[in-house]
Amino acid sequence: MIAKLDEAQRAAALADLPEWTVTNEPDGIRRRFTFGDFNQALGFMTRVALIAEKADHHPEWSNVYNRVDIILTTHDAGGLSQRDVDMARAIDGLLR
Repeated sequence: MIAKLDEAQRAAALADLPEWTVTNEPDGIRRRFTFGDFNQALGFMTRVALIAEKADHHPEWSNVYNRVDIILTTHDAGGLSQRDVDMARAIDGLLR
């Protein structure tokens, strides 16, 4: 079973993910990405989808025109897990 991060682990992980913020419902992290237009936003979502499928860990997300909102949580763990942290780092890596 996947373990939910404790408070110390959560704080350490979020220190390395300054653009991500904590969510309470669901217990996880979120980030908003803004692009130049819809095509750029959709292309980004496609790249995230490929990472998510490979990791078998899928985000909760939405897209409105040039914005993509992503929430990462691990339902099996009941909240934020290392899988979410790893996914957030991989997603951020797409922007470099």
